[in-house]
Amino acid sequence: MTRTLSAAIAAATLLTTLAFAAPAEAGNRYFNHASGQWEAENQRRMSPSMRKVSPEFKRRSVVIETGEAPGTIIVDSERKFLYYVEGQGRATRYGVGVGREGFGWSGQMKVGRKAEWPGWTPPKEMIARERANGRIIPPYMEGGPQNPLGAAALYLYRGGQDSIFRIHGTNQPWTIGQNMSSGCIRMMNEDVQHLYGRADRGTKVVVIGPDGAGRERVYREAGIAARGANLLDTIFGGG
Repeated sequence: MTRTLSAAIAAATLLTTLAFAAPAEAGNRYFNHASGQWEAENQRRMSPSMRKVSPEFKRRSVVIETGEAPGTIIVDSERKFLYYVEGQGRATRYGVGVGREGFGWSGQMKVGRKAEWPGWTPPKEMIARERANGRIIPPYMEGGPQNPLGAAALYLYRGGQDSIFRIHGTNQPWTIGQNMSSGCIRMMNEDVQHLYGRADRGTKVVVIGPDGAGRERVYREAGIAARGANLLDTIFGGG
């Protein structure tokens, strides 16, 4: 009897410990854009190499030919690059993640507002679409490191109205260079913070679609800018 009671108490203690431990584990959750679901940290079975961003998508200063004015943002959805035009043939190039199949788009917009560590309110269309697929996403999530919008967001407007598209950070940096979003342009958190300090409200944003159509009318990249070299030297190899 005593032995049975001791075993029961031990089992109850174990269950209580697990019950109280579960919320702490469940609290460390991330929104997986690929599956459209919230997942606990221990559900993400990725090796360290899979979490790394390809070197080609690291921030770079590049030589660019474009008729767009300094301060313009150019997004090349096909090549997965965002350019901030600086003038005098230069631009900063950032790697980005873009819309998955069926969610790509092109056109011109403006930055209507900006926010650091923004809260996330999924569009009603997204909530309904994911519910139809058996996935439930929350109606709102406070800003912070676990928020899908990351460290900052630039809200894209067309005709003075919110387009529901954003340029934003991500808590999943390994998705940079991939087609995984619902149409928003995602950047590494350190990159979106860098861009946030440069792009003001009213900034023009030109987006080239996933097929690259019209790219030649918008810009041409001529390679990585050499430090300390002027534009002609960079292009023609002077020295």
